[in-house]
Amino acid sequence: MESKDGTTTHVDTSAPAYDLGLSRDDDAAVLAKLGYKQELRRNFSKLEVFAIAFSIMGLLPSIASTLNYSIPAGPAGMVWGWFLATGLIFVVALAMADLGSALPTSGGLYWWTHFFSSPATRNPLSFLVGYSNSIGLIGGFCGVNYGFSLMFLSVIVIARDGNWVPTSGTIYGTFMAAVLCHGILASTLSKIMAKLQTVFVIMNLILIAATIIALPIGARKHRNDVHYIFTHTENLTTWPAGWAFMLSWLCPIWVVGAFDSCVHMSEEAANVTRAVPFGILMSVGLCWVIGFILVIVIAGCMNPDLGSILKSPLGQPMAQIYYDALGKKGTLFMMSILFIVQFLMGLSTLVAASRQAWAFSRDGALPFSRFFRPISRKFGYIPLRAIWGCVFVAAVLGLLSLIAPAAAQALFSLAVAGTYVAWGIPIFARVMWGQHKFKPGPFYTGDRLSVPIAWTAVVFLIFGTTLSMFPIGGPNPTPQTMNYTVVINGAVWGGALLYYYIDARKWFVGPKITLELDDLSDTQRKAIVDEGLQVEGLERA
Repeated sequence: MESKDGTTTHVDTSAPAYDLGLSRDDDAAVLAKLGYKQELRRNFSKLEVFAIAFSIMGLLPSIASTLNYSIPAGPAGMVWGWFLATGLIFVVALAMADLGSALPTSGGLYWWTHFFSSPATRNPLSFLVGYSNSIGLIGGFCGVNYGFSLMFLSVIVIARDGNWVPTSGTIYGTFMAAVLCHGILASTLSKIMAKLQTVFVIMNLILIAATIIALPIGARKHRNDVHYIFTHTENLTTWPAGWAFMLSWLCPIWVVGAFDSCVHMSEEAANVTRAVPFGILMSVGLCWVIGFILVIVIAGCMNPDLGSILKSPLGQPMAQIYYDALGKKGTLFMMSILFIVQFLMGLSTLVAASRQAWAFSRDGALPFSRFFRPISRKFGYIPLRAIWGCVFVAAVLGLLSLIAPAAAQALFSLAVAGTYVAWGIPIFARVMWGQHKFKPGPFYTGDRLSVPIAWTAVVFLIFGTTLSMFPIGGPNPTPQTMNYTVVINGAVWGGALLYYYIDARKWFVGPKITLELDDLSDTQRKAIVDEGLQVEGLERA
């Protein structure tokens, strides 16, 4: 089959029949335009699509997990690094919202890459993006659970007054327990998963409000002044001071990095062409504003001896900040809520990662795609096997925590580098090769702004990817302080391209058409004809 732009699209005859009870006809018609039948149940509202992105970001727990990136630059680095980096991330969100409204599908990033790229590049770039996005999302799942492990164990350390230190094995054991629990919950809670996202958002907001109120009250005798918060810089690295400030951007870059989950939930969202851009922009915008307030409060209440915070025997900078302001009991209470919210983040992250993995296997690109591709009707029309495939890969990647703390930190940067490449390539492909094929959806930044926004996003994503590769402490790293992101992501990217050129180029032809004519409504048939998809047996009237 061919689309009107000349792209050859192959039919997947192994797909199960379309169930009319899964979606409204207009949403299914939007998906049909892209060549896919409706197989997942659309039970996420516009608010719930936003909620899954916001709950994955898990604003305060994520900031707590990545303070070691921003504290070395001092309070001004924390505050202005957040404001500037998140502002640029919002530009990326605008560029992605344009695409998400126009072409909403679970495998959006690699689908867009294939659609917009030149004929010579579409297959290898689509293949690369699919793998980079998949491993980036799983890396994010790992990072969330590693952060959860440190938070959970820090509560035990605090309770024992610092007289116990968790080993690498203990950290990995806690990590594995969390990963397995998420696999079980993601498999069994499908009927209420959409509603749970709203609950997760409420819990996030309660935790944020409690911190914004409690920290200044607890630290009232030793709060830092405005001049210190907004102008005082430090450099606790061996990099030049300017680069230490740039490295502080890694905190917001990692925290505000899950909004592509709205794209991956496209085939489970109602009113999808509006829900996806709303979820993307609302989640990033809210994190930009509330996160800015949070880092100001943290900078105003933390001990000016920043080295003591980073080297805290409690194992978590945020735990030490709570302890200094609230004492032992207050810290135990706040950290307990913090690790619970962090745990909930992991569940939402796994849901999004599994949808991308499922979409990529639907198009035959992942190893064992035939195994991971089926949808489980028994468990509520979810990609059950893809969920457990992500759990298995996460368990393997988590072994990095047994090497050294720096190797474990690569789990955070792995998510940044993997997702930034996956975000950047389709945006670049659209403005470089495919602008003439772009048809705006209900959300559109406009003819004058859309292309400049896209180019700005591409430049920032290149910078963010490069930034994520640098060792935090300084140049000339040791094996213990090395940033292993470049090794891991280099292996993923190089391995994906090597796999493609050695073998996959013989059979990977991009997204497959999974439509079956007998299952299409009149609205869907008309949408396909209007889009120009050439499907045997379906002709223009």
